Amino acid sequence: MKDRIFVDTNILVYAHDVDAGKKHTVSAGVVTELWESRTGIISTQVLQELYVTLTRKVRSPIPGNIAKRLIQNYLVWDVAVNSGLTILRAMEIEKSYSLSFWDALIIAAAYSKNAQIILTEDLNDGQLIEGMKIQNPF
Repeated sequence: MKDRIFVDTNILVYAHDVDAGKKHTVSAGVVTELWESRTGIISTQVLQELYVTLTRKVRSPIPGNIAKRLIQNYLVWDVAVNSGLTILRAMEIEKSYSLSFWDALIIAAAYSKNAQIILTEDLNDGQLIEGMKIQNPF
C-alpha cells in the first residue's frame, strides 16, 4: 500500500510558481508523482490559500480564471473539508504541540483523511505529529 500524502499549500504554490527556482523544480516533481500515484490529499484550507497566493502574492500572479481551473483540477484529489469537528481537533493539536492554529488545522485535516505523511516546509522535517511523519521535500 502506498502512503497517503497530505500536501501543504507551500508545496503546491512552488509547484505552480515558475519564479520559485529550485523549489519549483522539486515541488513540480513531487506533485507530478502524486498525480500519477493518486495518493495526494489536500484540504479546503489548502485550496483557499493556493488561490489567494497564486493570484496575489507571488512575483508573477496568475489570472483568477486560470487559478480557478487549477483549483478545479485539484478537486479530483482527496479533499478534506474542514468541519467544525476538524476545527475543534485543530485547537487541541495547537495546544498539545505548541503550533500555530493554521498549522494545527493542516494537521487535523491530514489526520481526518488518514494521511501517513505531511509534505510541508513549515514544520520540522522528520517530526511525528499525531502519528504522521512531517517531510520537507527541500
